[in-house]
Amino acid sequence: MVASPETIEAMTPPGYSFPDHRLRLTQSEPDREPLVLVAPGSYSPITFLHLRMAVMAADYVRYNTNYELVGSYLSPVSDAYKKRGLAPACHRRRMCEIAAEQTSKFLMVDPWEAEQTAYVPTAVVLDHFEHEINVKRGGCNGKRVRIAVLAGADLINTMSQPGVWSPSDLRHILGDFGAFVLERAGVNIDEALTNLKEWEDQIYYIPQVVPNDVSSTKIRLLLRRNMSIDYLIPSQVIEYIEEHGLYTEDDTTTNETGKGKEVAQ
Repeated sequence: MVASPETIEAMTPPGYSFPDHRLRLTQSEPDREPLVLVAPGSYSPITFLHLRMAVMAADYVRYNTNYELVGSYLSPVSDAYKKRGLAPACHRRRMCEIAAEQTSKFLMVDPWEAEQTAYVPTAVVLDHFEHEINVKRGGCNGKRVRIAVLAGADLINTMSQPGVWSPSDLRHILGDFGAFVLERAGVNIDEALTNLKEWEDQIYYIPQVVPNDVSSTKIRLLLRRNMSIDYLIPSQVIEYIEEHGLYTEDDTTTNETGKGKEVAQ
């Protein structure tokens, strides 16, 4: 682990409770290896592509691997990420919770990362899930649960670029955990994987059968132009955005300084 159990416990905010209401700690297919997918990202705001990503990953896992998916999580970044267009973490977390509860039967939202006062690397976020699921809960009936990151192909693209991710974090994320990567328009996955050959057996590429290139950036652009975002994000999330007056200012008002965390745009 990059972060020790003691470090993870020390980072845990007061009153925090790990969401496990949809986590299955008893397998229905015990001959398979249990798997939990973690999708860190900005989610400003969450879109139907983010939700579809979880569903497409579940299908891929079921039909193309020897894993059994027992849990799937969204992990919104904290305010310390300082990304352009980032709404306050409390709002992004709540929009994710609304979307997950209203549209999914298995997706959960973990607020641990969102509640941090400092930027948390993806490697440490995965250590947190390892600690909560395998250390504190003992995995699936004593069997260790594989934790893996779920992201768009643009993540792998940044991982293949020198200087964006630390080598130790890459080794930990891809070597110790693994990644499930969704096809994204404009990303050449073969080219992106060229510099990641060492971990190619740990990277699972999920093609989009029905292409979808909606992004949070495009949603914010439509909102600033006072144009409709119906059928691009859940209606309950639209109501939340309107109620709280989110995304009415230009994205350029916030500096983008985060590195190595372009997981969900």
